[in-house]
Amino acid sequence: MALWSRIIKRALQPRVPTGAAALCSPYSVAASCLGIDSPPQIPRFDYEPKPYKGPSADEVLEKRKQFLGPSLFYYYQKPVNIVEGKMQYLFDESGRRYLDCFAGIVTVSCGHCHPEILDAILEQSKILQHATTIYLHHAIGDFAEALASKMPGNLKVVYFVNSGSEANELAMLMARLYTGNLEMISLRNAYHGGSSGTLGLTALNTWKYSIPQGEIHHVMNPDPYRGPFGSDASKYAKDLQDHIDFGTCGRVAGFIAETFQGAGGSVELAPGYLKLVYDTVRKAGGICIADEVQSGFGRTGGHYWGFETQGVIPDIVTMAKGIGNGLPLGAVVTTPEIANVLTQKIQFNTFGGNPVCSAGGLAVLRVIDKEKRQAHCADVGSHLISRLKDLQKKHEVIGDVRGKGLMLGLELVTDRKEKTPAKAEMAHLLEKLRELGILIGKGGLHGNVFRIKPPMCFSKDDADFLADALDYTMSKL
Repeated sequence: MALWSRIIKRALQPRVPTGAAALCSPYSVAASCLGIDSPPQIPRFDYEPKPYKGPSADEVLEKRKQFLGPSLFYYYQKPVNIVEGKMQYLFDESGRRYLDCFAGIVTVSCGHCHPEILDAILEQSKILQHATTIYLHHAIGDFAEALASKMPGNLKVVYFVNSGSEANELAMLMARLYTGNLEMISLRNAYHGGSSGTLGLTALNTWKYSIPQGEIHHVMNPDPYRGPFGSDASKYAKDLQDHIDFGTCGRVAGFIAETFQGAGGSVELAPGYLKLVYDTVRKAGGICIADEVQSGFGRTGGHYWGFETQGVIPDIVTMAKGIGNGLPLGAVVTTPEIANVLTQKIQFNTFGGNPVCSAGGLAVLRVIDKEKRQAHCADVGSHLISRLKDLQKKHEVIGDVRGKGLMLGLELVTDRKEKTPAKAEMAHLLEKLRELGILIGKGGLHGNVFRIKPPMCFSKDDADFLADALDYTMSKL
């Protein structure tokens, strides 16, 4: 208590910090002033988790090894047994609280167990859990209407599915049927799903099996940090044109891209790239697909959809993850003309748009609007980016800070000139952050990028705690 009294007393003195300190939290300013090397503390949170009486982490892990597929992986040398969640926090079996900076892999948009979303799910579950689209039910129509109202242009027809992989599979099918062409184009470093079809669109060898890709081409990634042309969108766009001219018959079915690559390490595409390549693809007879599985629903702050940051309107938009705040829910939104091609045969999805998921998804949209989460992401994200850029000036291991809103990446390197991936340092820091009470994602081909994509209720206090924890752990490398 005496230590904290000194910190608080010193921090409250009328002394205005300058330079990098001006953007630091009161904790880091005070600790720096006093020369204190104590770890930062997780922000206060008025919630008491329920007593846990279930199996231990060791028992859960043993059962998982015995009965679940050996391809499943987990973070940390000793995996964390998560038993409860509330808003931006998670709790383990001992009741310890963690700041969730990864949101169940960019899935929990509004917060864990958000009361309004839970109420919508539970109330619908009491009345009717499942009825397919061969019958009428108002929930799917209400949800589709609300989702279509968030889309620009003539993107007004909605198909509901259960995941991002399913959404991208359906989008690729639509593109091929509508254009009459087969060949698809995606970006290197992209991730579009783990099904046999979407693995072809995915372009990271760590995710791909040796199976036929199916008429899919991967063009140069417009990565401002690692790409050979930096932020010059025109040169990357020329590579796509060359690929159409020399690698295809000259006609393509479509082009798909994430505006902010997720599994690839939170890479934001070079400014202006999509506008250039959308024109090229459409001239080659193709349609343009925006994968918004991770970047949609206001997460980037300045815009509701990631593709809007590039000033384009796609022909098809796919989405999942944050659309359901944890429900198995995805969607494909397109124009009436493109949607009509699926009437050639029977097109059906047993669980897509079921009453429970539709009620939950509609509640998500309403909560995002009611709580002004898009503006919140812009505000908190701007604050966090400033903190991270200050850390970059201090710690050589930080090669790049990128992203918008609460869709951020922090790339670690051992050599800034060569941009050598700092894989060992990443593994060490991941463990140390967990010890401080922070659960964070990692990505990129070499696993050297922190993926900072928390629930969108993440606060400035949470951002300061994360920045202070990164500073504290990196200072000890």
